[in-house]
Formats: sequence, C-alpha cells, structure tokens
Amino acid sequence: MLKKLIIYAAVLLSVLSCKTYNVLEEDKATRNMQDFSFDPSYQYRIRKDDKITLSVWGQDDLSVGSVYGIYNSNEVYGKWLLVDAGGNIEIPRLGTTPVIGKSVPELKEEIKNKLKKWLVNPIVDVKVLNKEIAVMGEVRNPAVIQVDKDQNTLLELVSKAGGFEMYANLKSVKILRQEGENVRVTNIDLTQMKDVPNQNIVLHPGDYIIVPSKKSKDFDKRISTIIPFATVTSAAAILFGLL
Repeated sequence: MLKKLIIYAAVLLSVLSCKTYNVLEEDKATRNMQDFSFDPSYQYRIRKDDKITLSVWGQDDLSVGSVYGIYNSNEVYGKWLLVDAGGNIEIPRLGTTPVIGKSVPELKEEIKNKLKKWLVNPIVDVKVLNKEIAVMGEVRNPAVIQVDKDQNTLLELVSKAGGFEMYANLKSVKILRQEGENVRVTNIDLTQMKDVPNQNIVLHPGDYIIVPSKKSKDFDKRISTIIPFATVTSAAAILFGLL
C-alpha cells in the first residue's frame, strides 16, 4: 500500500512539474494584456447549452421569444431554444439545425436564406440570452453580468459590479478564459498601468474576473497559465482555493 502511494505521488508530481503549466518568467502586465487586446475580427461562437431566441418579422409561428412581439424574449418565460449536446436547435418549419461554433451573423444569414423558400424578404434576428461575464472577489457587488456586446473592457465590467472594494489587490487581478478544453489564467497588475482606461483590456462573453484581497496569501504575481481540461467554473474554484 505504501509503495502504491509513493508511486502515485511521484506520478502526480511529474504531471504538475511538466509543461502542463506555462508560467511566464517576465513580470510584465503589458505582456499579459496582449492576450486580451482588442481583436476587431472576434465574434462570439455559439456553444452547447446556449439559450437562443429567433425573431422573424411578422411571422409569429416561425419565431421563438421574438424581440418583435409585444412580449420580449425573456428567460423567465422560457421563450428560447436550447443548444443541445449535439450542437443543434429545433427551429419551427426548418427543423433540426446545427448551430454550434457559428457566429450570430452567420446563423442569421443561414436562417434568412432558408426562409426565402416561403418568404420574399425575411427579416431575421437571432440573440444569445446567456452571454455573461462573472466578476468575483473584492468588488462591491460580485455578480454574473449579462452582456450584449462581444467586446467588453475590464473596467467596464468592474464598474457594473460597483467598483473595487478597499481591500482589492489590484496587483493581482486574474482573468480566466476558456480555450477549447483548456482554461487560460492571466494575471494583470493594474497598478503598473500608466493609462489604464486606454490600455484596452478586452473581455469576451464567458470570461471570469477574479479580484483577490490584499489580505490573502501571496499568489504568483507572474502567472499566465493554461489549466488543461477544465471549465472556467472549476478553474475559478481552484484559484479561490489558492487565494
């Protein structure tokens, strides 16, 4: 039994010490920020479990949670289409439609072209209801904040959460982003920014912001890490356990 524990510990140590964690040696916030700089070509891609509304002007029978109707699309009323495990939604008249990995403009154009079989000039709108960014830690109102834009700045989200608390550790603000099966964890030192409002730290739907406390134990100030095979939720739980 003791021998098995020793072997298990050795394997675990070897896994943690290899290239699983890609920690930068340079303590430069500007380098970390490059991963979150403005990308004019970025578009949110539809994901599994997304909640989507479909609006076709003047065609209530083809719409689900239509923004054109008297009652706007609202999660409370369950007026949305859920992207299933296979990456599909069920659209009235069109049936099973693959949507995962598509941008909203791409999906709108695809639906519009298919509806031209019945409609002369269909006006179509598609909306993802659950585009959100979570702000956690030393802010006045930690919350999961719904965003309509694909490009959102760090300070914009912090302001929506009521701003930083007195004990916020601005030297170690962490951002988590899902990248395929991995989660990128980037540390940003806001005290080193000469012109923070114009540095353009850009966040996308699905990102997490973690603002630790000054009273917490020291965490690697140089961190820019890839956590393999994790979700942003589990990665956030890991980080909170370390802070």
